[in-house]
Amino acid sequence: MHLLEIVLHSSEREAVVPASVPLHPERTDASSSESSASSDAEAVWTVVTGMYAAHEACDREEVDARLDPEATMWHSEADGLLLGRKDLDRLRAERAAAASGPEWTGLDAHDPVVDVLGDTALVRYWLRVDCAPAADGTPLRPELVRNTAVLQRGGSGAWRIVHLHEEVRQTGGVPL
Repeated sequence: MHLLEIVLHSSEREAVVPASVPLHPERTDASSSESSASSDAEAVWTVVTGMYAAHEACDREEVDARLDPEATMWHSEADGLLLGRKDLDRLRAERAAAASGPEWTGLDAHDPVVDVLGDTALVRYWLRVDCAPAADGTPLRPELVRNTAVLQRGGSGAWRIVHLHEEVRQTGGVPL
């Protein structure tokens, strides 16, 4: 059974109340359970944003540290489901070999919605991928990607991404 099936079909699901936590809390009178959920949500979001910061720094080791080695991924640059690090490394090699297209200059993950269900978290967010102007100076539009990530907390307490789904909503790298 896959992780999502466990979360959605578990007989214990009814006993677990998901904590949808905005990362911009307006209240300061949160109870300890709300405070704990907020802390978990912030930790989860830090894993996601840290992955993109590591990607921008070209630090594959740090990117991979945030991904479970068996993580599945619907990657925007792949037709099929990536099954673990081996498939992701294959996609990375193909991308490096192609070395064409716009120069991507920045990643901005924003507008997260985080649900924490025990040791599993669900994060929905947008990713803006900025690119440098074309060789002739023409500005290029950013790529806008709608994302869903599933994270799991391991025995050490560290959160890792076990599934990532990317959906390009606006293709980037084309003239404005």
